Amino acid sequence: MFAHPAAAASTTGVYSAQPIYLSGIPIDFILFGLTLLGVAVFHHKTLAVALTGLVAVTLYKLLITGFRQGEGLIGLMFQLHHEWVVLANLFLLLMGFAILSRHFENSRIPDAMPALLPNGWSGSLVLLAIVFVMSGFLDNIAAALIGGTMARHLFKGKVHIGYLAAIVAAANAGGAGSVVGDTTTTMMWIDGISPLRVVEAYVAAVAGFLIYGIPASLIQHRHSPIEKDAQRGRRIDWTYVGIVAAILTIAIVANVIANLKFPAVLDAVPVIGLAVWIVILAAAPLRRPDWAIMPETFKGTVFLLALVTNASFMPVEELPGASWQTALGLGFLSSVFDNIPLTALALKQGGYDWGFLAYSVGFGGSMIWFGSSAGVAISNMYPEAKSVGLWLRHGWFVAVAYIVGFFVMFAIVGWNPDPPHKKRAALDVNYQLGVAGHL
Repeated sequence: MFAHPAAAASTTGVYSAQPIYLSGIPIDFILFGLTLLGVAVFHHKTLAVALTGLVAVTLYKLLITGFRQGEGLIGLMFQLHHEWVVLANLFLLLMGFAILSRHFENSRIPDAMPALLPNGWSGSLVLLAIVFVMSGFLDNIAAALIGGTMARHLFKGKVHIGYLAAIVAAANAGGAGSVVGDTTTTMMWIDGISPLRVVEAYVAAVAGFLIYGIPASLIQHRHSPIEKDAQRGRRIDWTYVGIVAAILTIAIVANVIANLKFPAVLDAVPVIGLAVWIVILAAAPLRRPDWAIMPETFKGTVFLLALVTNASFMPVEELPGASWQTALGLGFLSSVFDNIPLTALALKQGGYDWGFLAYSVGFGGSMIWFGSSAGVAISNMYPEAKSVGLWLRHGWFVAVAYIVGFFVMFAIVGWNPDPPHKKRAALDVNYQLGVAGHL
């Protein structure tokens, strides 16, 4: 069952790890797949599962196949050195965006929103639209939780599971076209993909919104009509709003300036993450960040970083070629497996139309309650949603919306794949040259 087809390949030039196959599948992928399966099954032990999977893959590559940049500890060191800026940026942004989300909640804008909603089923639809829009500049978890909180108030706690699925879908789809709206698109941004490249995902996201938004709103209206009370005396804290705007603005400006004027700096310094934290700390005297959320946020961040690091070890050369069919399939896969490592693998592979990928991995996880962080968060708020059967039965329109949205974008925008993006290609070449000089 085992084969090592590349073992006789020439050993000249830069060392490249050669996978060992089990029934035609690289063992690296089997270990990685078992890790993702463990994350899907053991929802309350995700951090332990992710770290265990990372240790297993690391030991396998240390002792048997080696890494892309070399064998043993030296290969591991070069591999981590190759990835550290991406990982550091991701760490800083995930931690920083948690603070940003809490600042937005504390601004009391979410409390003021219900008073603006119309009565009837259209009010339920507008609430989904609010979640969709918020997710464009907030983490999808925060957008989903804010939507869930408003829904609990508006429907007096009687929220239909189908409507909960729609809230999750709106939170995930709303961030698909924004590099600050979802961890997956943030990863693309960090990796050198232009923010404009993923904006096209909104073509599919908006088309999908109509497919799941209208039936979900009608179902919720029949289940429990909207009952809203105008919240008087809830003044918006514009200082919080200004800090949120400053964080997002400085992050975007720093990235643009670095790309245009100092591109080499982006390969050596986590510019975007540092920019976010500079603003957070500078604004702390005006509004104190909610440091109490940091321990839990840290655990979630370490979990995601473990999966991303594990994905970086995979032999992406063995994956199916990038195509629109592959992108469509990744959406269904992300409903079962975490979309963060799937995105990391796609970035390593290159050759995708990044707007399609952003939509697929961003929205696809909405089809099952544990397929996205937003779904897990909503299900913690509404435990009755923790049933795959009920989620699929009452939220069937989410899967239909995913497919329709994908093909609407395919018809309007067309599949326009990018070559491997310049930053990733430059990093690979530079590190190969560096490794060659040390081996």
